[in-house]
Amino acid sequence: MTTLQVKLELPDPLAKEAQAAGLLAPEQLVRMLREALRAKRIEKLAAAREVLAANPLPPMTTEEIQAEIDAYRAEVRRAAGT
Repeated sequence: MTTLQVKLELPDPLAKEAQAAGLLAPEQLVRMLREALRAKRIEKLAAAREVLAANPLPPMTTEEIQAEIDAYRAEVRRAAGT
C-alpha cells in the first residue's frame, strides 16, 4: 500500500460540501479514483475501437491463426525456462 500526502486547495464551499457528504474520507477518495481510472480505460478502449473500425485488419487464415498461437506458446515456454 502506498501512502500519499497531498496538499489540495479547494474553494471553502466545495470543501465543506465534500466533507459533509463524506467524499474526503480515504475510502471515498479511493473509490472515486478507481471510478475515474475505469472511465479513462473505457475512453481508451473506445478510441482504439474507432481506430480499428476505420482501419480494419484483414482476415487471418487458419494457418496464420495457428502460427500466432504457436508463437505465443513458444514465448510462454521461453519465459518459463522450459
